[in-house]
Amino acid sequence: MKKRESPKERQRPKRDWLEWLAWPDAAAARARFQAAGGLVHYADYRLSRRQFAVAGAIGGGIAFVAAYLFYRSVPAAFVVSAAGIMAPRMLRKFLLEQRKLRLAQQFKEALYSIASSLAAGRSVENAFMAAHEDLKLMYPSEETEIVREFDIIAARLGFGEPLEQALADFGRRASVEDITQFNDVFTTCKRSGGDMVDVIRRTSQTIGEKLEVQQEIAVMIAQKRFESRIMMAVPFVFLAFLSLSAPDYMAPLYSGTGYLLLTGALLALGGCYFLMSKIMRIRL
Repeated sequence: MKKRESPKERQRPKRDWLEWLAWPDAAAARARFQAAGGLVHYADYRLSRRQFAVAGAIGGGIAFVAAYLFYRSVPAAFVVSAAGIMAPRMLRKFLLEQRKLRLAQQFKEALYSIASSLAAGRSVENAFMAAHEDLKLMYPSEETEIVREFDIIAARLGFGEPLEQALADFGRRASVEDITQFNDVFTTCKRSGGDMVDVIRRTSQTIGEKLEVQQEIAVMIAQKRFESRIMMAVPFVFLAFLSLSAPDYMAPLYSGTGYLLLTGALLALGGCYFLMSKIMRIRL
């Protein structure tokens, strides 16, 4: 006998679909926030309703204009404009990557401060407390990610919690490879009695070099990325120019066979955009 699904189970596919589209589900966000102990989980970025609406409207508008230039049909353009629902997902992915990169850069500065304090003869715990004060001077805003995280670490140290445990929780929530690797090295070094000053110095140097290489790569491909966007816009501009200057020349395209050709060209452009995005997405 087949088991009847509960209302929550029936709603789960719908929620998963909305989650994939970056829909700002307040109930799901509260559940994840409570599961993380009321702390920020950096692998999860929630768009506000305003961000979702603006991104969806802009994405839908761009898709509508592009489809109208191709098909010269308002109903067809409205159908294609539904693809704009993907824009919030793309925005969330971009903002999530930017936040992780920002956190990694801030963590590098924190390691420099910790290494300096350890070299001056302070204990590991006192070095983290000193770095906390240095970060407050470096980043005056209390909403800065690394300042907020060091506030949490300082509070946990004040409650007598081991530093390794506080860092492990930070690493789990950060979901940044550099921070996770540092936590593993730090825990192993402290348990085995290694040279903590040298370990942190080398780790901060490695992370700094990695971030510098990433920035150099970003500068190198920035021009190519701009050129690729121009290349994607040229077919639409060219099509609009021909439609305005020589409508009789373009008339055969707006028929049965012509619509098939236009649809194929539009899909090919979408494939080119996807391929160019993958090529220019370089990770270290």
